[in-house]
Amino acid sequence: MSLPDNRLIGLDALKGIACVLIVWHHLAFYGPMSDVIYPRATSLTDWLYDYGRMAVQVFLVVSGFLAASSLAPGGVATFGQPVRLVFRRYLRLVRPYLVALAVAVAVAWWVRPWFDHPSVPDAPTLLQVLAHGLLLQDVLGHDALSAGVWYVAIDLQLFAMTVLALGLARELHRRWPGVSARLWGTGLLLLLATSSLLFFNRQDHFDDTGLYFFGSYALGLLAFWASTALNKVNTGTAGLWLLAMAVLGGAALALDFRGRLALALVVAFGLVGLQQRAVPWRWLQSRWLTQLGQMSYSVFLIHFPVCLLVNAVVSRFWPAQMMANALGLLAAFLLSLLAGAALHRFVESRGAPSRSVPEAGAVTL
Repeated sequence: MSLPDNRLIGLDALKGIACVLIVWHHLAFYGPMSDVIYPRATSLTDWLYDYGRMAVQVFLVVSGFLAASSLAPGGVATFGQPVRLVFRRYLRLVRPYLVALAVAVAVAWWVRPWFDHPSVPDAPTLLQVLAHGLLLQDVLGHDALSAGVWYVAIDLQLFAMTVLALGLARELHRRWPGVSARLWGTGLLLLLATSSLLFFNRQDHFDDTGLYFFGSYALGLLAFWASTALNKVNTGTAGLWLLAMAVLGGAALALDFRGRLALALVVAFGLVGLQQRAVPWRWLQSRWLTQLGQMSYSVFLIHFPVCLLVNAVVSRFWPAQMMANALGLLAAFLLSLLAGAALHRFVESRGAPSRSVPEAGAVTL
């Protein structure tokens, strides 16, 4: 099933906005250019440092929305061979990821002798490289070779959890046909979402697993099914999905208020409203914003080595000049977009997914 163009534009625009916030969050976080301009832009830098990373929630919800549209548009699995499907998702994710990782290692190697800063990764070991290639670096306790690589691993875990839950539901339906596959599937997914929102997401030591993030991802799943039911004028079913979103999110926030979760809930309901024209949407059709969203995964992957390189050069030649560092931040952002566009065009888009594999660009952070 493919989404109408206006939905895709809206989703791409949201990804584009989130991508911009993540890049600027890392520019504020890693320095040293941001350290130089901090006295003149204290409030903005603090906001980007503290809240820019919450844009991850947009990626999580949108990714869940896209997964539902491709894996189970009617709430029932439409795919076969779950393991093969997950492997195809892995290949889709790692093609541009490995290229960006190689660039990050090369840039770190080049600047390490003359740029002494905590943001420069150490020279990688063979085991560290292998762990990154298998998206197991956090699980195995290896330091990251680039910013945000944790999210690529989480994206794969979330996708795999959804595929396996829906596949298991189909098998349970075959064994007990009295219960529909849709009920089995949504029941399993809601169980995962509930355990994530009420327990795992409240325990920081689970943040290297998909269980920590599945609640936000599931809100995206529910948002798609609710919007589909509304489009079919099936208000009863839509009401159930919307109620599930409200109850899950409300209960989780009442138990332990988390700003990131509140944002995920707003984005999920916003997506439903967007499909019904219940919220402003025309500005989301902006061509540049749509293109940015389409290449957001590549921008996300490549921006760290670009920002590291610009930080190193500016720090070496203009270590304390306010204007040079401010222009350096802007240059790092614009060069990140250009590098992301190149990575998207020459690597990511050449491995375009089939209809059964949601686009990797719904990241991805």
